[in-house]
Amino acid sequence: MKKYFLLITLVSLCLLLQAQDYNSIKNLAVLQNYQQAKDKFDIAIKEPAFGTKPEAYILKATVYSGLAGSNNIKGTATADDLIKDADAAFIKYRAMDASLGLLSDQVYQMVPINIYSAFYISGYNDYQNKNWQPGFTKLKKAVEYSDLLINKKLLVTSFDTNVLVLAGLVAENAGLKDEAAKYYSRLADASVSGSSFESLYRYLVSYNFTKKNYAAFEKYRVLGKSLFPQSVYFTFDKVDFAVGLVADFNKKMQVLDDLLAEEPNNQKANEVMGELIYDTLNAVSGVQHSNAAQLEQKMVTAFHKSAAQQPGYENPFIYIGDHFINKSVTIKETETKTGTTAAMEQQYLAALDVSRENYEKAAVIFAAKTTLTEKDKVQYKKVTGYLTDIYAIKKIAAKGNAADEAKYAAAEKKWNDVNAAIK
Repeated sequence: MKKYFLLITLVSLCLLLQAQDYNSIKNLAVLQNYQQAKDKFDIAIKEPAFGTKPEAYILKATVYSGLAGSNNIKGTATADDLIKDADAAFIKYRAMDASLGLLSDQVYQMVPINIYSAFYISGYNDYQNKNWQPGFTKLKKAVEYSDLLINKKLLVTSFDTNVLVLAGLVAENAGLKDEAAKYYSRLADASVSGSSFESLYRYLVSYNFTKKNYAAFEKYRVLGKSLFPQSVYFTFDKVDFAVGLVADFNKKMQVLDDLLAEEPNNQKANEVMGELIYDTLNAVSGVQHSNAAQLEQKMVTAFHKSAAQQPGYENPFIYIGDHFINKSVTIKETETKTGTTAAMEQQYLAALDVSRENYEKAAVIFAAKTTLTEKDKVQYKKVTGYLTDIYAIKKIAAKGNAADEAKYAAAEKKWNDVNAAIK
């Protein structure tokens, strides 16, 4: 019984001495005698029992962060080391006391504030000196402490705009695109406004497009347009970005393919794809593509999808008609140089027939319009002119077949009359 009583007495004495150590170090911190408090803490922590309570680590964080901010140390490499140790101690305290109950103590309340301030100021200095990676590491910590301070109502604000902007800027300059987007998204989701913030909305629009997150792309594009109505940037849609972010034809095709994989019936995307392929296949340079046949089929498919999504729109049919007219001309020029063969003549007439089919579809659309613009008239006249020529060629090719000759002659006259009537 006496041994048991003695053990209890010894434990009680240890706890009492431990509490006295905590209080004496804490009192030194209150008096801002941080160096002496650190010296005493560094000795006390060597005792195994001293570090068994969460308070040991918030006490260390208090002393080390306070010393880092003292006039003779602040802004030095030593201060940075002290803040790292304070941060590590506070992380250990949080692991031992998830409730963070000791933050109700006014002395310990200063810990997250001191660490936040140190990381913010040092990160800002790195920003000014363009030390992007070290600056981001510090500002990432500053954001974490800012969030804690707001959550615990130790920071008199509901949103720390400055630290989020700075963290985003430094992350962006460090090439950490995902991290920059994370901080910018928090700002945009809070609808921060003002001319200085337009760039972050632009960043999110471009970033989410490249990530193929089209829902987020549209979200921030619409939000940017509402906050910055004078900016043309937010009027650009997914298709504009698809062809605008890259210069190489193959890369443009890849981006459009990715977009159409998500939205196969996107009218504008199909139209732009068709136009890009048309321009490539019909370039003035006359360079022949090894995969011209595949590109041609892809172009026709894209234009047909575009036309299906926008009935009464003649452009897709005109593009297809123009392409195959150009193709027929190329075949005829080759025939002139090498001599006409039955196979080449068949290809020539087949190309004309594809043109005819699509020009006739365009002509039907023009005929249904109650009013024709000057541009419409030019296009309509071109279409009917080509139809007149195509039927004249078909009439010649049908020589010997009276029925077909008469049919094609009638069609030739029909389109010639329509052409003449366009004023």
